[in-house]
Amino acid sequence: MILEERVALVTGASRGIGAVTAELLACRGARVALSARTISDLKQWEKKIMLGGREAIVVPCDVMDPMQIKSMIERVMDEWGRLDILVNNAGVGTFPIPFEEIPYEDWDHTMALHLRSSFLCVRDAASIMKRQSYGRVINVSSFGGRNYSLLSGPHYTAAKAGLLGLTRHMAAELGPYGICVNAVAPGIVLTERVKAKWEARAEEDRKRILSNIPLRRLAQPEEVASVIAFLASDDASYVNGVCIDVNGGSYMA
Repeated sequence: MILEERVALVTGASRGIGAVTAELLACRGARVALSARTISDLKQWEKKIMLGGREAIVVPCDVMDPMQIKSMIERVMDEWGRLDILVNNAGVGTFPIPFEEIPYEDWDHTMALHLRSSFLCVRDAASIMKRQSYGRVINVSSFGGRNYSLLSGPHYTAAKAGLLGLTRHMAAELGPYGICVNAVAPGIVLTERVKAKWEARAEEDRKRILSNIPLRRLAQPEEVASVIAFLASDDASYVNGVCIDVNGGSYMA
């Protein structure tokens, strides 16, 4: 899964799955643009990648803003002249409240952050990838999008399920141009944010959740990043429109 000469853009790259994915893509040879809102965190990961002898740049962006997305992609093009890999990872979980209690604005915000942002990023990247006759888009969905979320609310579940539908449709439209669009659906991953949620649950509740995972443990960010890196590589050149479940067997398609 060598990615030499490839240019990758990872959103939500300041921590968790996004940061680890950016580092792994760089280790495998890609030049990586790290994007998120928290510049200080991005700078730390940029430094770590560059100390490893790889190329990286920080491209701050609020993916809720279409103009910032446009500027983000223009910055990558100005730096490296192409864009081969787009990882749509930006997003955050929600409070696990009943659907009838979700404020309208929270519903709209969650849909925009997880679903609309991915649409906007691919819309602006697609013309570049079409000109290249090459592209890899990986959308980070969730176990929630396949089933229902165990740690977040129904608006998160709905947004992540919508992302899977968008993935399939984009794969059909962009496939003829040499662009593969796929998704990953992680289960519970022990990122910093999720650890706090996980540890706040009662021990009995944690045991119940683990008992429904055949591997009897939660995932590490690196285990999701390695699947994303596969989909970003030419080893996945005939994989298009699929979702790979990374959940230890808790959901089997």
